[in-house]
Amino acid sequence: MKFGRRLLFILATALLGVLAACGGGSSGSDTGTLRVALTDAPACGYDAVNVTIQKVRVHKSSTASDTDAGWSEIVLSPAKRIDLLTLTNGVLSELGQTPLPTGKYTQLRLVLGSNDSTTPMANSVVPSGGSETALTTPSGQQTGLKMNIDLDVAANKMIDLVLDFDACKSVVRAGSSGKYLLKPVVSVIPRFISGVSGFVGTAVANGNTLITLQQAGVVVKATAPDSSGAFLLQPVVPGTYDLVITAPGQATEVITDVVVATDTVTPLGTSAAPLNPTASASGTAAGTVTTATTPIDADVRALQTLTGGHTIEVASGFVNSITGAYSYTLPVGAPLVAPYVAAPATLTFTADAAVAGKYMLQAVSGGVTKSAGPITLTSGITITTDFTFP
Repeated sequence: MKFGRRLLFILATALLGVLAACGGGSSGSDTGTLRVALTDAPACGYDAVNVTIQKVRVHKSSTASDTDAGWSEIVLSPAKRIDLLTLTNGVLSELGQTPLPTGKYTQLRLVLGSNDSTTPMANSVVPSGGSETALTTPSGQQTGLKMNIDLDVAANKMIDLVLDFDACKSVVRAGSSGKYLLKPVVSVIPRFISGVSGFVGTAVANGNTLITLQQAGVVVKATAPDSSGAFLLQPVVPGTYDLVITAPGQATEVITDVVVATDTVTPLGTSAAPLNPTASASGTAAGTVTTATTPIDADVRALQTLTGGHTIEVASGFVNSITGAYSYTLPVGAPLVAPYVAAPATLTFTADAAVAGKYMLQAVSGGVTKSAGPITLTSGITITTDFTFP
């Protein structure tokens, strides 16, 4: 079932090679096992983001409806209410496992509980310093949030998956009345051991710093450092990434071409020599997205292209679903860039002065992408950029 444009999912494929020895969850030679856990990227400006998980369902057909035969499922009884903000820095919440007939599976659904008279806060948000508020959820959520997958289940083997629920991008303001929508952004990834760990300075370990792994300006994994400055981005598909650190009042710090090897956690920075972005003045990129439909379903990203050709995302999010407004406070100072070198070699950061304060803005609505810029921000100044979609 389609949930319309109000839901955005990052669909992960290429899951071949994920199979590991089964831990005894299946029997016979014609079944394997599916195990699923939940993790989260950090939320922006919230003290808690709660979702209630009822079940995870999988099917061999990508077009199967929720009432068709052939579904296998993990049922949580009772349903599990999870604060997504407790699942950063590699923390997982186990959702369970189930035997699966062998074969290829192409559809997964995450079924959330409903806010009703019995559980009015099954799905809720606590704005920083505010009160708990119910999240308005999609009308079709009872049948599950649909994701396309590509799973080959072999006999006596386990498929081990993690659902990465991005709380920051999934909670959307609705007008100025204190209402919020849940527009789930969920990625499906294998439970890799590989990832990136490290430390940032304690001055920016304040809950407002975001650490991301990106490829060509697309965020693949995100987290926030703990109070000691430690961070862990895991699980991550082995590959090459740009690590980007953003924090209010600080210049963006980038390590390019970070290598993540199979079954290895790549270290970046130590408690004695942490990554430490420098201070920067800020400007504001703001505007409004107008569409022909209401609520407004659009997101806006602020991108920078570094002198070496790497594109990075510095900020992103859904616009206000009623007004279409967006606003990002961005550093005007030059980003600090270092090419990756493996420890114990020292990272050498250089200010990329040629792109200081320069950003491209990219808006997406209804599958259509529009770009504007580059704009050049200066300290304390707001540049307004509006987007209109038919």
